[in-house]
Amino acid sequence: MMKSIILAGFGGQGILFAGRQLALAGMYSNKNVTWMPSYGAESRGGTSNCTVIISDEEIGSPIVAEPDILFVMNMPAYRKFAPAVAPGGVILANSSLIGESCGRGDITEYCIPATSLAFEHDMPMSANVIMLGKLLKITDLFTSAQLEETMRKTIPESRKKLLDLNITALDIGFGHE
Repeated sequence: MMKSIILAGFGGQGILFAGRQLALAGMYSNKNVTWMPSYGAESRGGTSNCTVIISDEEIGSPIVAEPDILFVMNMPAYRKFAPAVAPGGVILANSSLIGESCGRGDITEYCIPATSLAFEHDMPMSANVIMLGKLLKITDLFTSAQLEETMRKTIPESRKKLLDLNITALDIGFGHE
């Protein structure tokens, strides 16, 4: 099994955190992983994306031209990366900020109103983790328990107060139809 994932959105949407958590979950599951972040000059409001590869085999390069999965939080990132998704791939889109479909018949597209759900549950900074929950539901990457355990191990002490909020957000995304 080898899965390549591009996570993309604006700086401040937690793209790098989400990608890092996927990579760490892969590492804790004894998989080979890469995590390659990329972001614009501004951290909040600028562009942000990262590439994650999770594999049972060695990974030859962290560069991904055609991702298997696109985890996308906003329209500019959607327009940039959706055409590159590999045939048979998956797009997971934050429909609160993305109001269109790429219209490709050769991929599967899932839409989740992650930003709206985050605000509805009084956790406005957790749309990224809601998206992670949905990603786990639609793929066989990890169980939500594995990702929860990864967060418990890796969230810094200064951010531990957000752990329960992140676990709730993960559950919301996993449970969303």
